[in-house]
Amino acid sequence: MSRADVLAVYAHPDDESLSAGGVLARHAAAGARTAVVTATWAPDSHRAGELADALGVLGAGEPRMLGYADHRVPSSAPGRPRWCDAPLDEAIARVVAHVRAFRPDIVVTHDAQGSSGHPDHVHTHRVTLLAVHAAGLEGFYPEAGPPWQPGALYLSSHPRSASGELAELLLGVGKRVHTVADDTIGATVDVRPWVGRKWAAIRAHRSEAARARSLPGLLSGVPEAARERILGTEWFVRHDLRHGLTAGSGGLTELTA
Repeated sequence: MSRADVLAVYAHPDDESLSAGGVLARHAAAGARTAVVTATWAPDSHRAGELADALGVLGAGEPRMLGYADHRVPSSAPGRPRWCDAPLDEAIARVVAHVRAFRPDIVVTHDAQGSSGHPDHVHTHRVTLLAVHAAGLEGFYPEAGPPWQPGALYLSSHPRSASGELAELLLGVGKRVHTVADDTIGATVDVRPWVGRKWAAIRAHRSEAARARSLPGLLSGVPEAARERILGTEWFVRHDLRHGLTAGSGGLTELTA
């Protein structure tokens, strides 16, 4: 099993558990270092406490919150700009600083569609994509520390052929999952051994789990077997950062640098 160190960058508290909770738990169990950067919500908000609980379950350390406001919830970070409205150079520099400080082998984040299409997810993808390249370039953002180039960037995605149960669940509340072509998937990771921990981390986001229309809330209402099928595999599009290649075909069964 891979012991590659993983830095996850996601938009909201709970995105890390829903999209990569199994991978984070798996790598932590193998002795790797794992950490999560969260773009939105203030560090003194109730969701910060929930995030801390979830990361404790996953073995991913303390929250690393950028503290911007959620696109749809201005009160999530009073007095701060929305994540999508923050100056791009500022946002990139802050993610670069986390990459260089943590020095991960791999970075995981949202794909270009953000899975759900949420503006914060899409923006997090854009910022992280730019930041992982800039982090390895000497002369860029020198105040963020010495350069560090992760080996690969993995984008949380859903292949069209495997989105049926999740798509049906979301359709019931007027939402949809944004899928990608199967042949763009670079890693298909079986996280069933860690699905109990992943679900406990999702449930730790108590305010989201209490919302009937949220994905944690919807998952709470389905039979355990169905929930484990939905959560038991995590898919990623892979970008090789050191060689400039993008790998598809789904051949990887774990995240490697």
